[in-house]
Amino acid sequence: MEKLEKFTGIYKIEDHIATENLNIGCKVYGERLVEFEGKEFRIWESRRSKLGAAIMNGMKIFPFKTDSKILYLGASSGTTPSHISDIAYNGIIWCVEFSPKMMRSLVELSRERKNIIPLLEDATKPRNYLHLLEKVDSIYSDVAQSKQSELFMENMRLYLKPEGIGIIMIKSRSIDVTQSPKKIFSQEEKKLKTRGFKVLEKINLEPYEKDHLAIICKFAF
Repeated sequence: MEKLEKFTGIYKIEDHIATENLNIGCKVYGERLVEFEGKEFRIWESRRSKLGAAIMNGMKIFPFKTDSKILYLGASSGTTPSHISDIAYNGIIWCVEFSPKMMRSLVELSRERKNIIPLLEDATKPRNYLHLLEKVDSIYSDVAQSKQSELFMENMRLYLKPEGIGIIMIKSRSIDVTQSPKKIFSQEEKKLKTRGFKVLEKINLEPYEKDHLAIICKFAF
């Protein structure tokens, strides 16, 4: 067991990363539980989580702290949010998800993890949930659609604190299957830069996720 100094609340167990389980004895997506020195840890499966893949591939900027306030776009059933929940145990994670089917799983997860707040909303219409949350420290976006960068930037402008950090997981095939992923990534990065954001880091998610790139950015002042 090794604590990763650059990453709040993340540990290395053999060839895996892990988080300390906020809900002892309970799994979220069938992950392995490991006991060590009286504590329980959840193995973070990098092939089930793009954030996990980014960490495994050398991610350097990790914005999540124990008391972070986070807006998560495209939360699905809650696999990655559950690990962020372990880390930000004194914080809040507002999880936006459009699918009613996925929302049912997310609601169940929120009953066990009080720092997760599920929102059945459309991330392309961020003003619809203005009354439901406050300014956040970080925005994490994993929405696989053609306008994924645009909706990410709009949510950033509405909800991110001036000093905040945004992370977007770009899925090239959801934008244009006729162009190369490399070209798509370059185009999306250019959008961010020309619309007032500074790119801090880029991480390719191969071999865990095909044709995906993580981009970490902030407001450019």
